[in-house]
Amino acid sequence: MPMIRINACGDAPELHLSPRPVWPTLKRASQTDGPVIIMIHGYKYLPGHSVHCPHRHLLSLAPEDLPWRSPSWPRQLGFGVGNAGEGLAIAFGWQARGALWQAQLRAVSAGRVLARVIRQLHSDRPDRQVHILAHSMGTELALEALHHIPAGAISRVISMTGACHQSRAMTALQTPAGQRTDFVNITSRENDPFDFLFERLITPPARGDRALGHGLQAPNAVTVQLDCPTTLEHLSCLGANIAPPQFRVCHWSSYMRPGVLRFYSNLLRRFDEFPLERLRQGLPCETAPRWSRLFAPPRLPTPLPFLQKA
Repeated sequence: MPMIRINACGDAPELHLSPRPVWPTLKRASQTDGPVIIMIHGYKYLPGHSVHCPHRHLLSLAPEDLPWRSPSWPRQLGFGVGNAGEGLAIAFGWQARGALWQAQLRAVSAGRVLARVIRQLHSDRPDRQVHILAHSMGTELALEALHHIPAGAISRVISMTGACHQSRAMTALQTPAGQRTDFVNITSRENDPFDFLFERLITPPARGDRALGHGLQAPNAVTVQLDCPTTLEHLSCLGANIAPPQFRVCHWSSYMRPGVLRFYSNLLRRFDEFPLERLRQGLPCETAPRWSRLFAPPRLPTPLPFLQKA
């Protein structure tokens, strides 16, 4: 049983397209070896939708083109290949369509449902590592769950261009569970227009708050800016060969970029080999300023030697 599909339905978790109860299924899955990796989609998805169902798309072992092609998160993270100890993948769906502010409120509610699933996993196997990989507003679920689970229930969270405010993340990381959780904040200046809109459409918890794209300063957090050449060179030294960015604006490059999901797989599966301090060393001290990519001058071809001399 390498993968379970669960949706937040009201205040309870339910198996996707199945009448079976969740808890016995989770209990049986807890007997497998390897880590648990919970994958959470972002805005605009809706489980069971004919076009926007995440379980047929990025959370599937064999994604369909709905309406565009996405790499399979679980397969890129090492699931479904039959290896011993590959662990358990949980594809977690929630109602993420509608107005942005409505989706944000539902994300908080779905985060409490996610916490129920995590508490059960921790109760069944307190020694087992449980990680979260979340994109965009899916990070809101992970942060909310930290308020409702025991310390040590989550080992590492990877937030891919998270649609969240900095203070929201800081508050979650100060909870008992948050203090025991590594938070990897994946950012890119490609996402600046989306961060800008988020800050203006969602009321911040604190005045002057900024989105996670501006970085996060916490002892158990590290910000990785994926469109920074220095960052990509550092990650390459760690064995992560991630393709350089191809666009000035892109909300999905944090998982669409070739090589990046395999990098996340190493962070989660080889947890002890990649402590935050090793990841932090070699990274720039600060992220690049907003709009620096959008308004950067175009790269011109290198002039010929005789033109350089002229």
